[in-house]
Amino acid sequence: MEQVPVDLGELVEFWTLLNEDRELLVGKRGVSALGFALLLKFYSRHGRFPRGRSDLADGVIRFVADQIGLPASDLGFYEWSGSTIEYHRSQIRNHLGFKVATVADQDDLTVWLAEHVANVERRPDRVREALLARFRAQRIEAPTAGRLLRMVRSALRTAEQDWAVRITDRAGSPSVAGLLRLVEPDPDGDDGTDGGAGTLLGLIKAGAGNVSLESMMTEIGKLNVVRGLGLPAGLFADVAPKVVDGWRARAAVEAPSHLRRHPPELKVLLLAALVHQRQREITDTLVDLLIATVHRIGARAERRVTNELINAFRRVSGKENILFAIAEAALQQPDEPVRDVVYPAVSGGEQTLRELVHEFKTNGPVYRRTVQTTLRASYTGHYRRGLIALLQVLEFRSNNTTHRPVIDALDLIIRYAKAGNLTFYPLGETVPSHRGTTGDWSDLVHRVDTRGRHRVTRMVYEVVTFQALREQLRCKEIWVVGADSWRNPDDDLPADFEERRGENYGELRKPLDPAVFIHDLRNEMIAALEELNRAVPGLDWLTVTERPSGAIGLSKYEAAPEPKNLRRVKAEVQRRWGTVALIDILKEAVLRTGCLDEVSAVVGSGTLPVAVLAERLMLAIYAYGTNTGIRAVAAGGGHGHTEDEIRYARRRYLTKDTAQAVAIGIANATFAVRRRTLWGEGSTAVASDSTHFRSYDQNIFTEWHSRYGGRGILIYWHVERGSMVVHSQTLRASASEVHAMVEGAIRHGTTMKVEGNYVDTHGQSEIGFGITRLLGFDLLPRIKQINKVRLYRPTVGQPEAYPELTPALTRPIRWDLVEQNYDQMIKYATAIRQGTASTEAILRRFTRSASHPTYQAMLEVGRAQRTIFVARYLRSRELQREITEGLNIVEAFNGANSVIYYGKGGEIASNRPDEQEMTVLCLRILQAALVYVNTLMLQDVLADQEWDDLLAPEGRRGLTPLFWQHVLPYGEVKLDMTTRLKIASSLNSG
Repeated sequence: MEQVPVDLGELVEFWTLLNEDRELLVGKRGVSALGFALLLKFYSRHGRFPRGRSDLADGVIRFVADQIGLPASDLGFYEWSGSTIEYHRSQIRNHLGFKVATVADQDDLTVWLAEHVANVERRPDRVREALLARFRAQRIEAPTAGRLLRMVRSALRTAEQDWAVRITDRAGSPSVAGLLRLVEPDPDGDDGTDGGAGTLLGLIKAGAGNVSLESMMTEIGKLNVVRGLGLPAGLFADVAPKVVDGWRARAAVEAPSHLRRHPPELKVLLLAALVHQRQREITDTLVDLLIATVHRIGARAERRVTNELINAFRRVSGKENILFAIAEAALQQPDEPVRDVVYPAVSGGEQTLRELVHEFKTNGPVYRRTVQTTLRASYTGHYRRGLIALLQVLEFRSNNTTHRPVIDALDLIIRYAKAGNLTFYPLGETVPSHRGTTGDWSDLVHRVDTRGRHRVTRMVYEVVTFQALREQLRCKEIWVVGADSWRNPDDDLPADFEERRGENYGELRKPLDPAVFIHDLRNEMIAALEELNRAVPGLDWLTVTERPSGAIGLSKYEAAPEPKNLRRVKAEVQRRWGTVALIDILKEAVLRTGCLDEVSAVVGSGTLPVAVLAERLMLAIYAYGTNTGIRAVAAGGGHGHTEDEIRYARRRYLTKDTAQAVAIGIANATFAVRRRTLWGEGSTAVASDSTHFRSYDQNIFTEWHSRYGGRGILIYWHVERGSMVVHSQTLRASASEVHAMVEGAIRHGTTMKVEGNYVDTHGQSEIGFGITRLLGFDLLPRIKQINKVRLYRPTVGQPEAYPELTPALTRPIRWDLVEQNYDQMIKYATAIRQGTASTEAILRRFTRSASHPTYQAMLEVGRAQRTIFVARYLRSRELQREITEGLNIVEAFNGANSVIYYGKGGEIASNRPDEQEMTVLCLRILQAALVYVNTLMLQDVLADQEWDDLLAPEGRRGLTPLFWQHVLPYGEVKLDMTTRLKIASSLNSG
């Protein structure tokens, strides 16, 4: 693994020799003084001694050697074993007050680790970090790396065993018996090695199908099966959610035959976690199906009526002249028959008049009424059975009394669900009135019966109630008991917000006083608008004037000249290394970065060698990331691993968290290895955009996307300016991209600090500007319809304050709303930052159909922030180019996707969401590996002065490691661990 360069701040903070350090150096000369100084500062920094020269970065050695006045190369003469180094170690321990860890110390710390860390954190690297910190806190020298690893594994095993006993006791005998029956051998002889497909456990594991009545009934059946196991409601109440997720993931990928091999308590623990989480996931799926089904009923009704009445949209030309001719003919011959007088007066005769009447009827209330009638028939004849069954298994609640009528209406629907052919609700029955029963549907909901009595039509009332329920679910004004994503929105907020108010405000870098926040934001608006107002007369690319198409006119800027000699540099890369197989690029990245070390640590003392596991994981990553599949990768046989072996390694070790850690490891290694003289300072901005991937229709997430013109799902990428992908996630085609942008910017997990996010027009909104302002990073969109944008005024009054901008100005910001809801806005921003719920779940409350006061306040903040941004954007050609260049990087990234992800025509071949996500993560790993290796290759080429001189400044500006002309993604997969790419190590970033 390559050394990570140390920045100057860390060198000064941890490696500067203090006066007390220099006192210990008295009497030591030459290499002895240098070795002692490095041992001392390393021990002070890490609580242990370096194992050898390889533990010390070159920059550290030079920094310490310069302070002593010796050349760094002298360290080569220091003896890393023997009496001298043992004496140095003893001196340092005595000086710092540390002692060597005894067996008793190690046993005590292992017990502490199991009780306080391993019970809430299951990732070995994090547990090891906590253990090392505990050693330092107790001033005990940490033992060897091997001993530390054994302590970590022991603590993880002990903590899991303790939880297993506790959960088994809590579950109770009936539930335990039901869980164990899930993995009993099939009496027909199936041992469950296929993952349990076709069994009860297989049913519970299975994902949802497409949006249909059949899928809804299947999911309802699953939920009843899971509930029938009778797990207590608070079974995992005191277990960290990420720990439960880890157990659930293990149970999901292990076949019944593998689960049966575990001790009874562990078996119960894993199955209970799976069933517990699946119950929440199935509940979420049912809510998704309800929302999608109600939408589908309406959409299909409109499409059906539109197809039947398509001729109604052919406009009849010359309507005014036709009406004049009819009136004139009728006045001249009032007593003659219509057919003899009116029809001849109209061009086209009777047919033209029929089309005129048809157009009026179908574009007016008659068309709307036809759609409503068709919708009601579709609901009654097909979908009603599933939606009524769904109401009987889900429990809806609301924290707002305003929406109580909808919940009462659902109770009414359930009571009369089996009332046969009852047309109206009985007289005297209380029928709750809600928003859905008014407006366009009012005439169909409220009708007069044959006796002249006002009644409520039962089927129509059900339709409008489901429509109202859908709207209130989408903004979480109504929530579902037992759900996860659709749970009580109050649970999304941090429970300890009040106790940690000052800390929460501080982490967001926001003032406690709303007046200060408003003052700063208002002053930024004033300054931005004043600068733009002064600049407008001198900007030849900008006009602001009143016109029908919009006030703002912005001309396109000239394209930058094409960088010279970049093609020659890339050709030199191919000349030096030839055509490189994609599997070899992945192998090189893995070996150089050590990104699989965490996975290897999980193997423990099992029979599978670490090197063998690494090979199988690389093959699995390649199979998923290229979409060729494990069977095809194994079929080549150029690596010595069978299909079953690769599948087992993927199931057991390649989890979502593991794959993310691998991708992050490669990204961080790339940031560390870059030469600043070539690539510039570290980037603080990312560009994000979505890619449309076709996927099978038997999947609830597969949807039609109007922009891409096909069915599938979206993959949302965050790519920094150096072409390294830092985050990826799957999205529904209908999902808002704002939450995906926020999620990736604050939870990418790499060492990069994101301060700005470039997005295309569809990735920005007023709520997006509001939430990014609160979270502390800039939203930088490319706005295509800039002529439609309006600038908000920072203050009331002063209508002539910005005369050059008057045509584009609109109303003032409502600062009173911001002040009243400031604390609640900070609470939601804190929830997003801390991850108490997903960004998507939190932002669901902030939709246009929501009346939430915090939403209205956040819109005002967003309008203010967008005004500031647009004012900067309009007057700065540099900012416009910067945003376009950032988004061009994502476009190039998507081009590489099509090359790497070539299998099965680029169509995602799994209907399981977890498999789809794994595909995306592995594609991300391959992309990251490509950029990492290309970075090293380019640095190797440009290390030659001759090639470096060829690149003019514009050439450096266009230099990118995202190219693939020299890459071979196809063909037989040959993984040879004995061969390496001959690239000079790039250990320094200077």
